[in-house]
Amino acid sequence: MDAVDSDAISVHDFSEKILEQVVHFHVMKMKGGFFLWIGATPNLSNLAVSMSSKYDSMPLSTLLLGDPSDTAPNALAQRLAKKTKKQVFVSYSLPSTDSSLMLLVENRIKKEMDQFPDNF
Repeated sequence: MDAVDSDAISVHDFSEKILEQVVHFHVMKMKGGFFLWIGATPNLSNLAVSMSSKYDSMPLSTLLLGDPSDTAPNALAQRLAKKTKKQVFVSYSLPSTDSSLMLLVENRIKKEMDQFPDNF
């Protein structure tokens, strides 16, 4: 793979019916990280970023866009950054009131990462 290919952005989409709701996942893989959007309708209501730090075992995380009281995008970005050791941007545009939905969504992401690691 030459330098041009490794710097290219690749896109990967998948969907799953979770708790009677179709959830869409959109991944944009970039050099050194990825952007993950999760939602039921095309809406970017929040955006968090997380990355590893040499000063702490838990990745740093901050909300770039959205309601600061909604901790779902931050928490998910942090867990994915810890798992992948990459910089991760997450937009979680689903109702965050249902913790079982969040857990099922995260498990679906991990399943996709295990099956298609080159897309993340």
